[in-house]
Amino acid sequence: MGVIYEDAVLIKEAESAVDHTVITVNCPDKTGLGCDLCRVILLFGLSIARGDVQTDGKWCYLVFWVVGKPMTRWSLLKTRLQEVCPTCTPAASGIYYYRPEFQQPRPLDIFLLKFWCSYDRKGLLHDVTQVLCELELTIKRVKVSIAPDGGVMDLFFVTDTRELLHTKKRQEEAIDHLKAVLGDAMLNCEIELAIPEVTAYSQSFLPSSVTEDMFRLEMLGVLASSSVSIEVDNSLRPSHTLVRVLCQDHKGLIYDIMRTLKDYNIQIAYGRFFANPKRNCEVDLFITQADGKQMSDPNKKNALCSRLRMELAHPLRVDVISRGPDTELLVANPVELSGRGRPLVFYDITLALKNMNISIFSVEIGRHRIHDREWEVYRILLDECDGFSLPRNEIKECVRKKLMGWE
Repeated sequence: MGVIYEDAVLIKEAESAVDHTVITVNCPDKTGLGCDLCRVILLFGLSIARGDVQTDGKWCYLVFWVVGKPMTRWSLLKTRLQEVCPTCTPAASGIYYYRPEFQQPRPLDIFLLKFWCSYDRKGLLHDVTQVLCELELTIKRVKVSIAPDGGVMDLFFVTDTRELLHTKKRQEEAIDHLKAVLGDAMLNCEIELAIPEVTAYSQSFLPSSVTEDMFRLEMLGVLASSSVSIEVDNSLRPSHTLVRVLCQDHKGLIYDIMRTLKDYNIQIAYGRFFANPKRNCEVDLFITQADGKQMSDPNKKNALCSRLRMELAHPLRVDVISRGPDTELLVANPVELSGRGRPLVFYDITLALKNMNISIFSVEIGRHRIHDREWEVYRILLDECDGFSLPRNEIKECVRKKLMGWE
């Protein structure tokens, strides 16, 4: 059977506030491993300040220098990083070999968490989202409704990273954490396995005006950006293509690069990246195609460069529009080909609105196929208290800055 190399992940915590925590990964290689590791790092709210990647196609060695948080659970991070590392099987020679047949993850069960509160308050939804993140419950869909009497009913469709939410102990743990945050306002809370008909992603209608405004770049093919520079060079190594990226840093930047390469089935042989204090990032990657050869086809090179420019200049789309007489916040992020959305998007949205003292009336999360790509779309109807209009441009900028990590 496959086993995880016991020293696959090592974490050396920072000794002072100005130092970086160093994460070292030493394990069998697979296409997309860098994406999977960076996704976990992003999920824990960490920023990658520097990194080195090297592989011979069978075994890889990666080092990440990350900026941590005071409450980071490093032991849990190590466990989650180990889980995405390929397993291997010992041979008689003592060499470990990667066994891809062991890498078929089972889809997680989706549970419905529903609770009722006697009244709403600003920031309630973010506080609940924070609790679920701390419990490692991944939000798949949300339905928030406010009754005419001011009562609140929230429906969260979640998966459990620990795969224990079917147990009474785990359900009681989740309910107790929610009670601690919501206090006497929480009237009731229930957790049950969601039926398949309900767990399917919502495919609510998106007006054409929304898709035209939010996805104008895809429709018009406007891929150039003064903030992103990408160079491709095949002259340095006979079997590798050098991709050099210079751009402004943002939250999840290395993840955005890695997921793009993973979606294109491109392997990184060697790479290094560095973000300076002025938020400028330099990335050098020596890559190969799936056949182990350098990328020589001009059309493929142009397609890759165009996609990278798009993902680095506009990793998320944010807009604030009118929905009848109301104000709606729209946020969209591309979905990986593997089907996974971007981590912590809903967390950052609700935190930005909480900081602006803006209440949320209702939420819809759905997936939509737009221009041959799947997008995760958050539609958030905002509560215009006392009939005063909301500062739409300010909301848009505040949410965007929070999502990009520019605050």
